[in-house]
Amino acid sequence: MHYNTAKANSIEQKETRKQLRNNATSSEALLWKALRGRNAGGYKFRRQQGIGSYILDFYCPELRLCIELDGSSHDHKYEYDERRTAFLNEQGIKVVRFHNEVVLANVDAVAREIVRIGREIQGKTDT
Repeated sequence: MHYNTAKANSIEQKETRKQLRNNATSSEALLWKALRGRNAGGYKFRRQQGIGSYILDFYCPELRLCIELDGSSHDHKYEYDERRTAFLNEQGIKVVRFHNEVVLANVDAVAREIVRIGREIQGKTDT
């Protein structure tokens, strides 16, 4: 199992995860095109992955890396986001956040940054 103590993809979240996938924001849909099918550095990402009581936008089990996209809905959720990040860190999961506008403006740069972070996690360097 990839998690310290948290249950992954609980059956209770199944419908919510499905709704989130089917109603993705434009930035989520754009980034998913860049990440799916191992397009980003060969890393396999899942979208709307449940970990404990939380649903992650994108998750790479190999890297234990969570990618979160933040928009206006996160503007007043700082404490929630901090608790969520702390919980995920306790599970050994690194959380990286990008603002929706950054993804929409330059998804390729975001994908390159995600690959760079993945290589950093794995201790690989570009030569």
